[in-house]
Amino acid sequence: MDLISNISLGLATALTTTNLLYCTLGVVIGMIVGVIPGVGTMASMAMLFPLSFYMAPETALIMLAGIWYGTGYGGRTASILLNIPGTPANAVTCLDGYPMARQGRAGVALLLTTLASFVGGTVGIVLLMGFTPIIAKWALAFGPAEYFTLMALGLIAASAISDGSALKGLAMVIVGMIFGTVGADVYTGTPLYTFDMLELYEGIGLVPLAMGLFGIAEVISSIGKIKAGDIDRKSASFKAMKPTRDDLRRSWFPMLRGSSVGAFFGTLPGTGPSVASFLSYALEKRVSKTPVRFGKGAVEGIMAPESADNSAEMTSFIPTLALGVPGSASMALMLGVLMIHGIQPGPGLINDQPQVFWGLIMSFWIGNVILVFLNIPLIGVWVRMLMIPYHLLYPSILVFVAIGTYTVSNSIFDIGIVLFFGALGWLLRVLHLPAAPLLLGFVLGPLMEEHFRRAMLFSKGSFTTFLDSGITKVVVILCAILLFWSIASAFRSQRSKQS
Repeated sequence: MDLISNISLGLATALTTTNLLYCTLGVVIGMIVGVIPGVGTMASMAMLFPLSFYMAPETALIMLAGIWYGTGYGGRTASILLNIPGTPANAVTCLDGYPMARQGRAGVALLLTTLASFVGGTVGIVLLMGFTPIIAKWALAFGPAEYFTLMALGLIAASAISDGSALKGLAMVIVGMIFGTVGADVYTGTPLYTFDMLELYEGIGLVPLAMGLFGIAEVISSIGKIKAGDIDRKSASFKAMKPTRDDLRRSWFPMLRGSSVGAFFGTLPGTGPSVASFLSYALEKRVSKTPVRFGKGAVEGIMAPESADNSAEMTSFIPTLALGVPGSASMALMLGVLMIHGIQPGPGLINDQPQVFWGLIMSFWIGNVILVFLNIPLIGVWVRMLMIPYHLLYPSILVFVAIGTYTVSNSIFDIGIVLFFGALGWLLRVLHLPAAPLLLGFVLGPLMEEHFRRAMLFSKGSFTTFLDSGITKVVVILCAILLFWSIASAFRSQRSKQS
């Protein structure tokens, strides 16, 4: 009965005219920001943050949260249509979403990912409603050693993302880790690979790297190769958006697996949607009976990461609200709203401020439904972007990329970083080397190093700390199995080529 009364309280809070208005405003802004490459969630949330001073705390949280998960819906649009990730978490959607668009199935991809986003968000909300206290307590059991072994598992799994050999995938992971080390050392402040450039002291930004590797590289590679006439105009019709039975059959289990992966990583501070989407893609490719289809327009390759992305976005509120531990800058902004209004985040929040907690959760249901009804009618509009002549479309993309990159940190230097990684992305394509593992290595590498050093500090230099707990033992065994699997697969592939 407590759950039912809490849900009633949450609905009564979320369905007030003011909260409904600001929920709609938040998700619409989030969707638009996601469609425009590079602008990012944090920039739009920061711009509207001052408004929260004059709102009730639940209203401010509902609006900012709407921007947070609304960008996930919008970010996939640019990923699928233009091969430019709207947000870093949508980067992996480019791998199969863009090939589907080139095959005249952009409408199908956008419709299916809307479904995946809704299912992932639903799973995350259900977990948030029923298991917040339990999951919050469980998440506290994760220390530096547990985080490190999880990151190691992620990096080994990254080899599954690549189209070529596992060796190429792991090599690109290492390259990504090297780029991730650029900047001032977290513990000592010593500059690493900055070449005396002050702009590099804070490291290379994830947005410039992702935009360059996928967006600019695509523009360079497409010069003189793509014409507006290459796109089937029928693909913009509502009839063309209807998925086949095979599409639906291949979608359900990837959605459920992706939602589970996203729910797990969302509860861990410091990981979140980007890590969840990449690892769900790696898992899906590993369990597939036809992994060769991935990277060429596989439906599973868009459903798993998009459901993981939205599920992680929902469950990331668990450590933020229940523990007072923000897993990202956006979540830190949420905590800032609570503190401004004199509310202490943490285990007592659910009991002390039930209207804030349950009002926010119920607004997630409302916001996700609004996004579904907004996105489906707009699919035809987005697909028609592909009809724009090449000489008009791609210069416009470059302008949006430049504006979006600049607004993240107001740095012209970041635009140069985008161009550098654009050239690198084009070179990787020429050499047939995968770019996605590089991005994952860049994301996970610094986190892995930080948790390794912290674990060594706590254990006074003893490596046995990575085998002390049951969690680390299980993850280490999984790492060994996955590594053996990758090596065995490589040998089988080599033998089949020789025969």
